[in-house]
Amino acid sequence: MSDEDRAARLLALTGMTPDVLRAGLTDPAVLGAVMEFLAAHEPDLIAAAAALDIAPEKLAAAGRELTR
Repeated sequence: MSDEDRAARLLALTGMTPDVLRAGLTDPAVLGAVMEFLAAHEPDLIAAAAALDIAPEKLAAAGRELTR
């Protein structure tokens, strides 16, 4: 979450705090919420995929797995 605007939107839309986000990095529900956030706005998905050096399609597929 190096992009401050994206991070602020994530926290605002999910209701999470930075502490909840940090504590939930291994929690599938928290990860699923982050993935839903990214999938809801394609520019965010593409930017996150680029930052992680992964294809956006793979990132979206991982998100679908988490939210099943």
